[in-house]
Amino acid sequence: MPIRKWTIQYLIAFPVVLMLLAGVQYFKGRDLDYAIEFGLIWAAISITVFALRRAYNFKKNIACSLCNDLPENKR
Repeated sequence: MPIRKWTIQYLIAFPVVLMLLAGVQYFKGRDLDYAIEFGLIWAAISITVFALRRAYNFKKNIACSLCNDLPENKR
């Protein structure tokens, strides 16, 4: 498993998703504390679900053209 590659990607994606979700809540008129808490919780949930599905696809040898983790099957 390309753990190092995935870890770097998720370390970059987590703050981006956090700021996006917290920003949306803040602009909707919520308190800053609530917006940050919402962003933290849902960013963690989103990243976890995506990571688990990606690991499952890798384990089952399911190719993903977006993820590019497995070599293409030559036919």
